Amino acid sequence: MKKIIIIALSLAVSAVSLSAQDMAAATETYNNGATALSMGDNDGALQYFRDALTMAEACGEDGADIVTNCKDIIPKIVLSIAKDEIKAGNYDNAVAKLDEAINAGKEYGNAEVETEAAELIPQVYIQKGNTLLKAKDFAGAAESYSQSVKVDSTNGMASLRLGQALAAAGDVNGAVEAYTMAMRHGQEKNAVKQISNTYIRLAASALKTKNYDEAVGYALKSNEYLENATAMQVAGQASLQLGKSNEAISYFEKYVALAPTAKNVNDIYYSIAVLAQQAGDNSKACGYYQKITSDPKYGETAKQQMTALKCN
Repeated sequence: MKKIIIIALSLAVSAVSLSAQDMAAATETYNNGATALSMGDNDGALQYFRDALTMAEACGEDGADIVTNCKDIIPKIVLSIAKDEIKAGNYDNAVAKLDEAINAGKEYGNAEVETEAAELIPQVYIQKGNTLLKAKDFAGAAESYSQSVKVDSTNGMASLRLGQALAAAGDVNGAVEAYTMAMRHGQEKNAVKQISNTYIRLAASALKTKNYDEAVGYALKSNEYLENATAMQVAGQASLQLGKSNEAISYFEKYVALAPTAKNVNDIYYSIAVLAQQAGDNSKACGYYQKITSDPKYGETAKQQMTALKCN
């Protein structure tokens, strides 16, 4: 009986000794993590703290403090690593690390890290999209902005940038859809302007390639979203080429009303006067010829026509 008691005491002493060794190892590993962290070695620190956590958990109540500290610091380090990746422009790695931070936050009960990481993900996609857009990789930029919108559909800026990328890539319908979404989420003024600009670029391109009906259609679409002189000028020029004098006059008059100080305003006055004269509207013709009687380019012609028309 005495022998059995001695053996039992011996085993207890060994167990205490082993537990102390385990705690010492866990503490040393934890301290190594703290040192690595202070030196800016986040990756090294993260591994030390993860190892220390596992070791401390095996020590039961003795390792409780280390366990608590490790669970507090690990999500923060993962988030810090993600931010470093963002700064370095390693956006795909950053997103992966942010996902890891979210999971770590959930696992260890750090809601603050979880929330911050989740909010950063759509911003990272926007930054990536901006980089690609600047490099004229429009398809890549559109994909990145689309990912941002997918994560947070209420991000009006992401939708606005998606529209810009799609428009540059030639996907007008997709661009307008994205701009429309941006309008619903705080970017109405910018989105309306972008839609108008998209259609005016199409109108100018159609005019250049002599697709005059398309030019008028796109110009009017542009003006629907945002009244602008350029759209009216394009519509007037295209209508003139189509032989639609009355429509051309109407568009040109809207142009000068929107841009009364434009450098080419006397050119437009002359065009309106000629078109009105050809249409038999002498009163209107006289009125517009009168506006350019002192113009070096059109003055003499305007005076001659006013004489011929017997303008008052």
